[in-house]
Amino acid sequence: MNHRPGIFFPHIIKTFKRIQVTAIFALILFFLMSPVAYQAENAKIASWYGGGEKLNKYTASGEIFDPASLTCASWDYRFDTLLRVTNIGNGRSVIVRVNDRGPNKRLGRAIDLTKYAFSKIADIEEGLIATRIEEIK
Repeated sequence: MNHRPGIFFPHIIKTFKRIQVTAIFALILFFLMSPVAYQAENAKIASWYGGGEKLNKYTASGEIFDPASLTCASWDYRFDTLLRVTNIGNGRSVIVRVNDRGPNKRLGRAIDLTKYAFSKIADIEEGLIATRIEEIK
């Protein structure tokens, strides 16, 4: 087989350049998507409660339940702990106080916000949102 070096060599260079461009694009995409993937991986699902369903009059801490307060239900934090709950989708946050226990662990949710607290960071129609939860010292 007779290959002329002048004809074969440009094809190798073009292929190598395509690989370089593809690799650079993949690296840029990876670094841009990393924060989103990290947030999604560490997201905790929040829901709301207190919209007219039959609830106990009292919370687990003994307070009278008020759906118009900035409170929440959680199994992971002590009563009276202040939490900053941030909606990952829009960046809005609200500070709530833990005064109840819930949500049902089988549902895979980390926190139940009162209807009022949820409305501060998302549209009630959404029902469930991905959040970041930070304990305030």
